[in-house]
Amino acid sequence: MTELLFKEESYEIIGACMKIHSALGCGYKEAIYQDALEVELINREIPFLKEKKYEVVYEGIILKHHFIADFVVFENIIVELKSSKEIVNPFIAQTINYLKASGLKVGLIINFGTPSLQTKRIIF
Repeated sequence: MTELLFKEESYEIIGACMKIHSALGCGYKEAIYQDALEVELINREIPFLKEKKYEVVYEGIILKHHFIADFVVFENIIVELKSSKEIVNPFIAQTINYLKASGLKVGLIINFGTPSLQTKRIIF
C-alpha cells in the first residue's frame, strides 16, 4: 500500500478548516475564510505563506500575468479556499495549473460554501 504524500500535514490543514467551518458555517465570502484560516494556522503554529505569488514561464520567458495561491502551507501544499455550492472542474484545473507552475506536488481545495465542509486533494 502506498503512503499518501504529506498525509499528516494534509490532515492538520483539513482539521483547521473543519474547526473554522464548524464555528462560522457556510455562506461567508471566501476572504472571511482566508482570514480565519490565517488565524487558525498561526494558533496551531503551522508554517504558511498567504497569497503566494507564482510566475508562469513560457519559452524561457516570464509571462506578465501570474497567479496567487491562497496559501502555501508547510512549504509544500497549495491550499485553495472556495465558498461555492460545490467543487467544480474549473477549481480542479486551476489547482493543477498552480501545482505545475509552482513545482509543488500536493494541492487541497477546501470548499466552505456547503453545509458540510468539502475537500478535494490534488496530486500532480
